[in-house]
Formats: sequence, C-alpha cells, structure tokens
Amino acid sequence: MIQPDRVVPTTCPYCGVGCQIDLHVKDGMIYRVNGRFDNQVNHGNLCVKGRFGFDFIHAPDRLTTPLLRRDRAEPFGRAHETSWPVALDAVAGRLRAIRDAHGPDSIAFLVSAKCTNEENYLVQKLARAVVGTHNIDHCARL
Repeated sequence: MIQPDRVVPTTCPYCGVGCQIDLHVKDGMIYRVNGRFDNQVNHGNLCVKGRFGFDFIHAPDRLTTPLLRRDRAEPFGRAHETSWPVALDAVAGRLRAIRDAHGPDSIAFLVSAKCTNEENYLVQKLARAVVGTHNIDHCARL
C-alpha cells in the first residue's frame, strides 16, 4: 500500500456544497482523495467528481501563471507570462474603461460551480457593489 508523503485537508472544488476532503500526496502527485468524516457537510461521502476528478491538477497544459497580450489590437496575438499584480491591474483597468465608456450593464459576470459559495458571493458583491451591474449568472443554470 502506498504511504503518502503528506495528507492535505481542503474543500472540494466541484460545487458549492463545501465537502471536506483529504488529498493524499506522494512525490508531489495526488494519488487518492478521501472524504472527511469529521464534518457536518459530507460525513465522509463524496460524489464521483469529488473522489476521482482531480487529473486536471497535473495536466501538462494547465495554466499556472497569468498570461497577458502585449497588443490588444490583435485578438489572437501571442500572450506572455506576467505577474498576478500586473494581470489584475490590467483586468481592473479594462473593466473600468468599459464601464466608464458603455455603462455598468455592458459587463456581465458568469460564476462557477467550482467556486465555493463564499467565492461566488464575493463575485456577486464585486458585480453589484463595485461594477454596478446585476448581470450575474451561474453555470449551474445553463
């Protein structure tokens, strides 16, 4: 039987239920996922995605750093790696420019079932309180 180098307690990323899981890691790779019995959310149970859906973490083409296009005029231009502060400033500046030029309802937010309820709540607060729009939807409805 494989013995993990470490067990990482975390929250399952697949929906907003908040199931608690343990990631069993060996040589930097997740090889098993177990539901945690010591919580009131899932009592050790997991759906098929929560138990087996973690291959994307080790995908060779997974993005691990932000990318930014040097020339926005070329829509499919080559993007280069940048830092998180630079990428977030670029996104915030572009959203501000769109809102100022076309109004807050020219922007919409689509949130994800892979976010926790708390993360989805924060996105709707961003949409409503900062941008000023009620254009927010969730992929579970689509």
